[in-house]
Amino acid sequence: MNLSLKDKTAFVCGSTQGIGKATAIQLAKQGANIVLISRNEVSLVDVKSLLPIESGQKHDYIVADFSKPMEVQEKIEAYLEKKPKANILINNTGGPAGGLAIEAGTEEFINAFNMHLINNQILAKALTPYMKEDGYGRIINIISTSVKQPLNGLGVSNTIRGAVASWAKTLANELGQFNITVNNVLPGATNTARLKTIIENKANKTGKAIKTISEEMTNQVPLLRFAEAEEIANGVSFLASPAASYINGINLPIDGGRTKSL
Repeated sequence: MNLSLKDKTAFVCGSTQGIGKATAIQLAKQGANIVLISRNEVSLVDVKSLLPIESGQKHDYIVADFSKPMEVQEKIEAYLEKKPKANILINNTGGPAGGLAIEAGTEEFINAFNMHLINNQILAKALTPYMKEDGYGRIINIISTSVKQPLNGLGVSNTIRGAVASWAKTLANELGQFNITVNNVLPGATNTARLKTIIENKANKTGKAIKTISEEMTNQVPLLRFAEAEEIANGVSFLASPAASYINGINLPIDGGRTKSL
């Protein structure tokens, strides 16, 4: 099985913590050159220093704020003018705040749409010409199991994640002819800062202890534990590899079996 990404260049969004950081490290272990993308330059420098270079990789980063799509577009286009190479795009952005869909303001939906789908489109549009030129492309979107089964209390997130999944399936149909695959990874509850915030919010709303909320959530998972970010990254890195050459247009849950639908 060929998992090598030597001489491939991967752009990884939201790569200073959690799943994004774990994915960047794993892709680098497989030999890829990594371009980290986040808004915090100090954290970007720190993560860049952790990336393996045993295969002679040259890693880099782009400072961009995903709440400002036009800034993202300007930054990615300027970068590609200097270094015109791209094979892999990992779209990964922190999810919208929790709450009921019916109580959300229209601006919450618009902001989430821009943060996720619009930025994904900007990056995909900028990078796919280089994927076509190289004859190798992978677009992988880190979304949520809510694509298959909406999650209570995450109304805006459920809505926008579904839109991203449909966008990705459409792209998979359009880009497959160029040897560019487009797939979605759907993490379940994963030990990240976002999960900690979700648990704390639930505890505050219900009056239950954080430990109780955590136990209730893990009991919903057949494996009886939360995922580690590295476990999600393993699935992402497989889809990015040559070994996944005929996997296209899928939603891959990595949730320990929590999702009840097929």
